[in-house]
Amino acid sequence: MRRYLRLMRCLCPAPIAAVAVLSACSISPKEPTPMAARPLPATLVIAHRGASAYRPEHTLAAYRLAIELGADVIEPDLVSTRDGVLVARHENEISGTTDVADHPEFAARRTTRQIDGVTLSGWFTEDFTLAELRTLRARERIPQIRPGNTSYNDQEPIPTLQEIIDLAQRATRDTGRTIGLYPETKHPSYFRSIGLPLEARLVEQLHANGYRGAAAPVFIQSFEVGNLKAIRAMTDLPIIQLLAAPPERPWDFIASGDARGYADLITPQGLVEVARYATGIGPDKNMVIARDADGRLLPQPTPLVADAHAAGLCVHPYTFRPENRFLPADFRSAPADDATARGDAVAEIQRFLAAGVDGVFSDDAGAARRAVDTAPPR
Repeated sequence: MRRYLRLMRCLCPAPIAAVAVLSACSISPKEPTPMAARPLPATLVIAHRGASAYRPEHTLAAYRLAIELGADVIEPDLVSTRDGVLVARHENEISGTTDVADHPEFAARRTTRQIDGVTLSGWFTEDFTLAELRTLRARERIPQIRPGNTSYNDQEPIPTLQEIIDLAQRATRDTGRTIGLYPETKHPSYFRSIGLPLEARLVEQLHANGYRGAAAPVFIQSFEVGNLKAIRAMTDLPIIQLLAAPPERPWDFIASGDARGYADLITPQGLVEVARYATGIGPDKNMVIARDADGRLLPQPTPLVADAHAAGLCVHPYTFRPENRFLPADFRSAPADDATARGDAVAEIQRFLAAGVDGVFSDDAGAARRAVDTAPPR
């Protein structure tokens, strides 16, 4: 029963007492959701940037494959074009994820920017209209780790948020499963500073597509705090506070002179404060189960999951990837120093499920699906 109430809290972002959860989660006629008849499962398989272990990330092909592999939710990172259209890219700097460098017509747009305190040189989405971006094609971001994905380079355009919404809703109709969305606002303070704020456009587009109410199959996420609080004032859709491992700090805290960091957000009191605007947290997985000096998972989890659940927050850690390069030492395949070899991602994920997490961000939705479906009952 307690796990059921946590699930309902994850779909009901208002900071309400457990006894009020069921009534607060009822869907009124004024808050329709396109997939309300079949709710998302209790433990979510979240396709991190699509099936990015098998296709270049943030492409419709990657999202489609992730759904075929069993994902419950697909995750687009969102940035803006110059004309204010939300598109899916891991970063607004796109030299590593597209063929933009091969387009001589855009050579003069290569520039240097400071994004969240980091100086980057390349091409940036905010310097292109959507029509211009659509002439580019996606490429594998980490070809040294995923060389097989490069065979799909230069085939897929950069998708818009609307195309991803259309894909999720079409897949929901075709499969009979609810396919949710998990959009992340990337560098929201930066985009606001250049007159291209992400928040209102994202909420308006979700609302326009029928995603309304606390039970809608959508989770809006960010590593910043202020923009999530602003989003909460615009909508009652579920919100996830992303957390980087301490001593990292939210960029909006740094920019505003707030001395706090993520370490402050994960204290029991900090999590209570997060629950005032968020539905759950998305921590770095090492914050849930740490590793020892040899890179193996420690026998016991940290208190984070228990503390988050006590505050009424669900927990969706990131990122579970199948390659040795990313796996804990105890789940790597031989030879362990082969970064591209794929180990036992299913067993790794099941360790975290046993620790009580409510879903996982995975580059391999198939491995995550098998992990969830074959995990011992909790």
